[in-house]
Amino acid sequence: MAPTDTPHRTGPRLRMPDAVATALACPTCGTALRPGPRGLECAAGHCFNVAREGYASLLTGATPPGTGDSKEMVADRLRFQHAGHYDAIGRALADTLARALGDRPAPLVADVGGGTGHYLAQVLTALPDAVGLTLDVSKFAARRAARAHPRGGAVTADAWRALPLRTGAVDALLNVFAPRSAAEFHRVLRPDGVLVVVTPAPDHLAGLRAPLGLLDVDPRKDERLAEGLHGHFTPAGESEVRFTMDLSRDDVTTVVGMGPSARHIAAGDLRARVDSLPEPTSVTASVRVHVYRPRPVEESAGQG
Repeated sequence: MAPTDTPHRTGPRLRMPDAVATALACPTCGTALRPGPRGLECAAGHCFNVAREGYASLLTGATPPGTGDSKEMVADRLRFQHAGHYDAIGRALADTLARALGDRPAPLVADVGGGTGHYLAQVLTALPDAVGLTLDVSKFAARRAARAHPRGGAVTADAWRALPLRTGAVDALLNVFAPRSAAEFHRVLRPDGVLVVVTPAPDHLAGLRAPLGLLDVDPRKDERLAEGLHGHFTPAGESEVRFTMDLSRDDVTTVVGMGPSARHIAAGDLRARVDSLPEPTSVTASVRVHVYRPRPVEESAGQG
């Protein structure tokens, strides 16, 4: 009687389309990653875990305490996002990419600092041929992003370090209220790819600033964005998205927590100030959607 083969025990399964998985690269040496018995492995022997939720943990080195969203922050963001308050931003991203990518077959869209994968899921729903990847430093966000859309996946990664993506593997990059590295963005984008960056306009959440003591939006934010991308990218368009939200006090607390003011106001002080607001509170959201195209490699190298 022939011996019975014993099934090989493997770890959790990576939840992402093959076209996304093949774009991943080892964050240590940059070579291709392949599924192995211990997770994702490269030819040099570097190995990275796949969590039971299906995302790959591709963080390297130590991350400072407080980096990334906590479990509670992710839960608040999800509640806010699922209420549809920022859906206008997702629709603007989808429209922008539909125009920029044209009829390109099966484009790969990567959202760097993409949190729960909410915006990427909206984009993938609107672009039925696209596949996507969310990259975020928070494992709690990555857990959600891995299941945000059937044509998407997620990895934990630090936007300030080398991105775990092959050179020229990405058709479109999204960057919504998140850190960015011009050199890394340029490296992972195809020469004919597109970068879409969302930043707050000067009047974003302006009605909450005085009563809550929020930080003002940097008046030079667009200028600093252009300076940071100069030499690697060329501006290719800009639009503004402006809309009104009727927010509960809990939603106001969440939207403040999603921005830089959260680190400058004690939780107790914020709660007391929010409690003085009417419910609901009418709040204006105003953001700018910037479109950039990568410069040719020789131009980028000459100005880097």
